Amino acid sequence: MSIENTVAVIGGGPAGLMAAEVLSAAGRQVHLYDAMPSVGRKFLLAGRGGLNLTHSEDLATFVTRFGERRAQIEPLLQSFGPEALRAWAQGLGIETFVGTSGRVFPADMKAAPLLRAWLHRLRAAGVQFHMRHRWLGASDAALSPTALRFATPAGEVQAEASAVVLALGGASWPRLGSDGAWVPWLQAHGVAVEALQPANCGFDVGWSEHFSTRFAGQPFKSVAIAFTDGQGRHFARKGEFVATATGVEGSLVYAASGLLRDEIAVRGSATMLLDLLPDRSAEQVHAAVMHPRGSRSLSSHLKSRLGLDGVKAGVLYEVLGRDGVQAGEALSRSIKALPIRLAAARPVAEAISSAGGVRFDALDEQLMARALPGVFCAGEMLDWEAPTGGYLLTASMASGAAAARGVLQRMQESSYKR
Repeated sequence: MSIENTVAVIGGGPAGLMAAEVLSAAGRQVHLYDAMPSVGRKFLLAGRGGLNLTHSEDLATFVTRFGERRAQIEPLLQSFGPEALRAWAQGLGIETFVGTSGRVFPADMKAAPLLRAWLHRLRAAGVQFHMRHRWLGASDAALSPTALRFATPAGEVQAEASAVVLALGGASWPRLGSDGAWVPWLQAHGVAVEALQPANCGFDVGWSEHFSTRFAGQPFKSVAIAFTDGQGRHFARKGEFVATATGVEGSLVYAASGLLRDEIAVRGSATMLLDLLPDRSAEQVHAAVMHPRGSRSLSSHLKSRLGLDGVKAGVLYEVLGRDGVQAGEALSRSIKALPIRLAAARPVAEAISSAGGVRFDALDEQLMARALPGVFCAGEMLDWEAPTGGYLLTASMASGAAAARGVLQRMQESSYKR
């Protein structure tokens, strides 16, 4: 088959695999390259606790989860959104269900059966997989960015294609292949890239050794956090998170992580307010704190009247100090709004996902790099972020499909010109 019909997809995550599916279904010869020994490694990791494919909320609400990048992501989701993803999974023989949180999962909760079925279909469609091929950029001797170089265990090899889809991921979980090594090459070739930053990440607080030793790994359950940044953007939600040896992490913290991270970048720190008892009113808490305790210790009083013990009681002492906890009025206010100062986001390599990446103004409407005709970008390497809950996976796959459609349009236009 001629090179005019050949497309290289670099990156074997959900975005790259979806691009390969759309391209091969259209009759293109697809070669998929990945640096790892097998594809879909982060996809499999995400499925260890139950693969969250997407979310069941309506599309009008779904698109709001992408914040400042809604305008760029919404057109992608209109072509391949949550319902389309569920139908796609069903086409692979994978039934899905909606959990109590509205999140959508495979019926067996597992990622591996879905990935196996997907790869079987791709191979049957003629997609050729090249593992342990680490992309090195374009050949220095070639003017076209579609003349490709790869490092392999057998040495450097080169390949050619008429178009390339880059789906190289961000910089989270680098041991699974997403290490951001592509950034300097694209920048050197005129593609604007926003710095990769942690998203859906934990934060350092700087606990005392006493608190860290006693409570690291303990969950804060049925709490709420509130935060307003310097621009007036507000976050308030109930949920859970975990105390770590250095700070905090977990789903509730991840949901606010973008605002918190940006505030730290501007002001050097961010202070969120922790409500330890969101199901009790301030008046109820105040009355319980001020209730006569007789000979009981304050710790026993808080436990019996409010159920405050363990890590929740520990964080009160950590933030307020022993003297501060004794002050009744201040204590009741702090139980409902305890200031937790966050000093730094955890490194991007530890994050669930990353923010930053190839700027959308560096791409055309088909996700082709303006500075590199024939090179398309998809997935987490684009400059967007979203909370957990199926939004990341859905948008990554939608962008892979969109990049593939862009390739097909370009190839069709080129054939007309010939």
